[in-house]
Amino acid sequence: MRDGRLGRGAAAFAAALMLGSPGMVAAQTPEYPVIDVINIEGNRRLNDERLMEVVRSQSRRIYSPAQAEADAAAMAQLYAAEGRLAARIEPRIIQRSADRVDLVFEVTEGDLTEIERVGFSGNRSFSDYRLRQVLATKQAGLLRAFIRRDTFSPDRIALDEQLLTDFYRSRGFADFRVQGVSPVVARERDAFYVTYQIQEGPQFRFGNVTVASEIPGVDAAAFRAQNRVRSGSVYNPQVIDTTIARMENLATRQGLDFVSVQPRVTRNMANQTLDLAFVLTRGPRIFVERIDIEGNTTTLDQVIRRQFRTVEGDPFNPREIRNAAERVRALGYFSNAEVASRQGTAPENVIVDVNVEEQPTGSLTFGGSYGADAGLGLNISLTEDNFLGRGQQVALAFSGAEGSRLFNFNFAEPFFLGRDLRWRLSASYRETEGLQDQTFDTTTASIGTGVEFPVSPNGRMELRYRLTHQDLTGITPLTVTEIPGTDEFEITGTSSLIVADEGERLTSALGYVYSYDSRRERIDPNTAWRLNFSQDVAGFGGDTRSITSVLYAGVESRAWRESVTLRAEMEAGAVHMLDDQISRIGDRFNGSAIRGFKANGYGPRDSVVLPNGEREYIDALGGNYFWVARAEAQFPLGLPEEYGVTGGVFADVGSVWGLDNNVSVFEGEPNVVDDSMNVRASVGVSMFWTTPIGPLRLNFAKPVKKEDYDRTQTFDLTISTRF
Repeated sequence: MRDGRLGRGAAAFAAALMLGSPGMVAAQTPEYPVIDVINIEGNRRLNDERLMEVVRSQSRRIYSPAQAEADAAAMAQLYAAEGRLAARIEPRIIQRSADRVDLVFEVTEGDLTEIERVGFSGNRSFSDYRLRQVLATKQAGLLRAFIRRDTFSPDRIALDEQLLTDFYRSRGFADFRVQGVSPVVARERDAFYVTYQIQEGPQFRFGNVTVASEIPGVDAAAFRAQNRVRSGSVYNPQVIDTTIARMENLATRQGLDFVSVQPRVTRNMANQTLDLAFVLTRGPRIFVERIDIEGNTTTLDQVIRRQFRTVEGDPFNPREIRNAAERVRALGYFSNAEVASRQGTAPENVIVDVNVEEQPTGSLTFGGSYGADAGLGLNISLTEDNFLGRGQQVALAFSGAEGSRLFNFNFAEPFFLGRDLRWRLSASYRETEGLQDQTFDTTTASIGTGVEFPVSPNGRMELRYRLTHQDLTGITPLTVTEIPGTDEFEITGTSSLIVADEGERLTSALGYVYSYDSRRERIDPNTAWRLNFSQDVAGFGGDTRSITSVLYAGVESRAWRESVTLRAEMEAGAVHMLDDQISRIGDRFNGSAIRGFKANGYGPRDSVVLPNGEREYIDALGGNYFWVARAEAQFPLGLPEEYGVTGGVFADVGSVWGLDNNVSVFEGEPNVVDDSMNVRASVGVSMFWTTPIGPLRLNFAKPVKKEDYDRTQTFDLTISTRF
């Protein structure tokens, strides 16, 4: 039978467990029995193996009430780290014989201790809503059953303090500091109320910015071009770090070892500016003796080592070591990554220690999709970001909806040939059959490869090749049949402009892509620019001879105390056929980039004249040219932030136009297709909802400029893409 609780006191335990004759002196030190078995009961969230890691009591050892209580407290700490502060662990004993007992820990896990409210004190420049977006900790909301960042964790609080500091200082608040954090637990121990006491301080701007050299023979003029700090801009330490890294890299390329760039700041409190001087100085002659890596049970050493620009024997650069540590953490392979340096075997040497903790890097995802045309669909994806510990990415995906099936495979080696070259291999297979507004079926299989490399701090270039096989089937000649007993007609078959495209086509294309992203240097925390330009030349084998060019440019910025996000995007493209070829429907752009229109809902469209004189529009033909401009604003709706719901408004304008042959034929009669650049436009409102399956976006759009033959769509539900 079970004995009493350990909390009843040492005297009770002595009386219950003491061994010896009845005449033993009462004051004699109690002798405790031997533990036979240790069990844990009532635990579901944490398994026995995880809890036993902190238990110090052992089988076949003398039982200690104090140690059992300490073990129970250690297990309670594990539950607290998981957000269950109400968990209770009661150690009990079961008498087996005069000198043996079983030790049982009875666990009552309790509910999650959620964070009901996160507040701030002392913030004037930014609202509580904006600051809560910065934190890793979130308030409990509608999706509390899925979100685990709404549980209280002391470690996460420390991270939040650093995130707040980085946020403010990147926006000019050089004196910002977190004065304290007050987590208050509710009486029922089922909720926390966390308040951050902060001191913003004044916002500074850069004043005079100079570059000087204290090293004889080194001219500072060559280093001024590396400066990214502009006088009058808001103070941002990231811009200073970027400039220092650029200058030190230039010094290395010029063969100047042990050059250190020191930022010297002079405060001007009267006008709240910071004068900045970058001074080139001679650093200490210290070398890297070796780099020691520990904790990587799966990831190969070389994957971590290649994040360091420094190798054994190089001059020691503390800034580069810190940057390497950030790159290791950014890999996403490790739950924790610590990089530190210590003295080596000689005073002029240092050893760099890298200690990491592995975390899962693969995922299996099941999801659903919805489209107004395709209806419900199924999505399955399997991804691994650290394949075989080599840092390679592998992804398999399948998506299916009514009339459509798509298989994708992607493989990427981010450090091809031991250099900053990203090599990728991709393959896809897609079938469409009986799609709405499509009178033909398609089978498309393609395989492609490419190598991407940097051409500037913010720019990258990819050289690529793709081989595509497309087969158009299910095409029948166009017919018009009168429905008996009515004044209506049934139209079946396909436009003559698509009938000519029936059959197989092989396209072999070489191309390049240039991409620019201002976020790579993180100069401006509130504004980001993106640019992509690609060209693909088909004709290296295969059946198609063409040049396809596509341009994309976009900007995103925050306004109104950073509570509103503004975006503007522009896209344009052109297909130019070579050797007098005529573009097929698979070569052309379709009208799908303007919200408020169905997929392929605008652009050139064939038509037939019915026997009653009415004109009926049929197949969409796409166009050799397109352009579109989109603008939108995303803003809070006043709902609790933990719901993850925000609103937006948008406006789109654009066009698809141009055919190599715009004359179709039906029953011997020609029909001229309108392929001119007719502008379409739409406006609408959006609702953004952050869910465990991804960020959803609901669009309600109204076309304000369209053609009579366009196909419109008022509502659209999509996965929201990031800028």
